[in-house]
Amino acid sequence: MYISHLVNLTTRSWALPLLAALHEGVPGRQAPLLKATGAGRTAFAQSLQHLIETGLLERNPGHGHPLRPEFRLTEQGVTAAALAAQVQGATAAQDRDLLRKAWTLPVLTQLHKPRQFTEIKQGLMTISDRALSQSLRGMEERRWITRTVEPLARPPRPVYTAVHTGAALAKITSTALRAA
Repeated sequence: MYISHLVNLTTRSWALPLLAALHEGVPGRQAPLLKATGAGRTAFAQSLQHLIETGLLERNPGHGHPLRPEFRLTEQGVTAAALAAQVQGATAAQDRDLLRKAWTLPVLTQLHKPRQFTEIKQGLMTISDRALSQSLRGMEERRWITRTVEPLARPPRPVYTAVHTGAALAKITSTALRAA
């Protein structure tokens, strides 16, 4: 999996929980998936459609009613679902809302080692300064990353480091990207 795939995957808030639920054996029908993820119907439908469009999910031919279809993971989806399950498993239930934000995982992937703001931005070419700063701030509030200022650098530059849950997620995602 490439960083662009990870960015695309996380653009819909319920894509990762959906993939993780399917990986854990939840039946591929709407009602069980809604119950397992806790998503609202509209956001769920958008995430489901997004996963189909990205080729990670498909309708299971010959199964389900036309108005209540059954879905299954594609070959690429199996790999993505395994990653999603690892990510969900490494995160406490109360912190999973942060995972539903689009840039959390891609930013953490860049933080497999301490980096400055500009280095993170260069690794994620499509992210805006505002989105990156909001993402970093949100993760800092949850203590997934720490921000330290290099005192000898002129001008002083903050360095971001993944810690605790953030470090575990950074390791999972960077390992998955290197394996691709």
